[in-house]
Amino acid sequence: MKFAKIVFWCAGAFGVLSLAPLYFIFDLVGRQNPPPITHPQFYYGFAGVGLVWQFAFFVIATDPVRFRPMMIPAILEKVSYVGALLVLYLESRISPVQAATAIPDTLLMALFVAAFLKTPGRPTTRYVGFQAPGPVSRRRGPPDRSAG
Repeated sequence: MKFAKIVFWCAGAFGVLSLAPLYFIFDLVGRQNPPPITHPQFYYGFAGVGLVWQFAFFVIATDPVRFRPMMIPAILEKVSYVGALLVLYLESRISPVQAATAIPDTLLMALFVAAFLKTPGRPTTRYVGFQAPGPVSRRRGPPDRSAG
């Protein structure tokens, strides 16, 4: 459990430090990697969704046993990015330098899988069927008002 806490705290911190600056370097990205970005909604959408995931990592780190099921989407978040860059590289649509940006996420993906496997699942209660909250009357019909 301590391993998972460390992994997810570090992942969240690394992600915030990596993604938050994207909000301030929009024009620089277009100058360094021409052509300029023509669809800022995708750029800022990526930055925003990525940043939100870092806070999900912080939440997972607070109680890895409780939030163990959230590790699966966290792993898939890394798989989706690494997989996309791998496909783009194999299709020669990005350079090796651009593909190398997947290295930290590949490492984090492996650490997330290890954290998931090392973190014990929460014990669950078995469903035993419906139980009435109290004694059940077998009498049908209106209440008997003759007593009293």
